[in-house]
Amino acid sequence: MKKSLMLSVVASGMLLAGGDIAPVQPAVQETQAAPAQFLIFDNIYAKGEIRPRYEYVEASDNGKDDANAFTNRLTLGIGADFLQVEGLSAYLEATNVVGDGDYWSLSNDDIVNKSLYQVVADPDQTRVTQAYVDYAFGKTLIRAGRQGVNLDNQRFIGTVNWRQMPQTYDAIAVINNSVENLNLLAAYVWGVNRIFDEDSVKMLPWSDDGAYFDTGSVLLHASYKFMPALTVTGYGYLLEDIHDTWGIAATGKVGVAENTTLSYRLEYAVQTDPSFDDYTSNATADADYYNIQATLNMSGILAGAQYEVLGAGDDGNAPFSTPLATLHAHNGWADMFLGTPEDGLVDVNVMLGYKAKGFGVAKVIYHDYSSDRGDTDYGTEIDVLYKNKIPGVKGLSGLIKAAWYSADDYKVDTTKFWVMLDYKFGTK
Repeated sequence: MKKSLMLSVVASGMLLAGGDIAPVQPAVQETQAAPAQFLIFDNIYAKGEIRPRYEYVEASDNGKDDANAFTNRLTLGIGADFLQVEGLSAYLEATNVVGDGDYWSLSNDDIVNKSLYQVVADPDQTRVTQAYVDYAFGKTLIRAGRQGVNLDNQRFIGTVNWRQMPQTYDAIAVINNSVENLNLLAAYVWGVNRIFDEDSVKMLPWSDDGAYFDTGSVLLHASYKFMPALTVTGYGYLLEDIHDTWGIAATGKVGVAENTTLSYRLEYAVQTDPSFDDYTSNATADADYYNIQATLNMSGILAGAQYEVLGAGDDGNAPFSTPLATLHAHNGWADMFLGTPEDGLVDVNVMLGYKAKGFGVAKVIYHDYSSDRGDTDYGTEIDVLYKNKIPGVKGLSGLIKAAWYSADDYKVDTTKFWVMLDYKFGTK
């Protein structure tokens, strides 16, 4: 009787505690764990960009009507760790450019507009813009495949990202940061994908068509940061069939007073005949480059000046040129000097602006252009810009920009105007 009462009390206690009475189960047999799944891609991320733009171009005295171009860039990219190998990853990206309006895109497909309208160099096209594999170990990165390459201020090597289709490079690059404050880069480039489409005007004599040219070029770049006020950079850009460029630059930022800094760039380069020359035995280059540039930032108020010389070639040789640069960023936004004049180019310019969080950045730049050899006045130019993030939408920014070129003994008066939105998004 007592034994029966005790079992009843224990059972009641288990039920009140949320337990249950169940028959004893047989012991579970131990089973082998399933093998881990092998993933070709892991840690996948995606990113993209939508960049609509309106561009207006007016040029006097060249017999063509004003250009009104509405263009859009759509870029989609996907990246991931690759083959579950530590440090191995891959990235794939495609870009589509589409436009509408009255303009000539430099494509020979558009013969009617070629004779009627000013140029806006954004032809309709779709392209794989990047497709590369990375392998990182220690403080070394090896990147192989189609890739964007921007070195320093893009005066020599850049992606021309202002145009809707960027310029990318088929290359293998090695970057090393093993020594503190020292950055080393070496790259072999076997192809350059320019901003134009296959049917565009052939802009370079050594290119296969308007969009692409095979090459066997070598890029060498080394920079050492001695202190915040001084970084020294040396480079050699050996462009097959074009020229070799060797240069050195000193850059830095110096505090000159409370809330006031001075940024500077001092640079010299020389061009010689190409080391790799399978195109012609007549390639000749012998010219110099100088750049003295400084910008003062006083609590967001900006004041800058620059003296830049792309020298005329000595003894009748070609003038100093930078065919793989982001040219729009240099010598004025009207793009009058995408190619260096035969007598060289001297660009003296001053800048005033203001930059602050929430306000964005505003600039006014005045250029005075002349020849390096002789006394030719190429004219003047005024550039203005305002750029800011648009509140309420992460990744969205807007830009208004204009350029007024006043000709003298070179080309014709030209006005350009842009309004652009830029929306960047992604999972990383």
